[in-house]
Amino acid sequence: MFGTVEAVKAVSELYMPVAGEIVAINDRLDKEPALINTDPYGDGWMVKVKVAAGGDAGLMSNADYQAHLGE
Repeated sequence: MFGTVEAVKAVSELYMPVAGEIVAINDRLDKEPALINTDPYGDGWMVKVKVAAGGDAGLMSNADYQAHLGE
């Protein structure tokens, strides 16, 4: 777990699907949390991770994931 997201009626834990070290946190989200929803692949990023060797086993690339979705 690397954090939590709080909504009106619930708090959800955030998990990283890879093993590694968080190297940057998007402090802009403190003032503009809606960026997570409006621009998740741009300014709404949460953390940057240095993936540990072998820590991303089994993950798809963005292109593979888009193909999997049929997009």
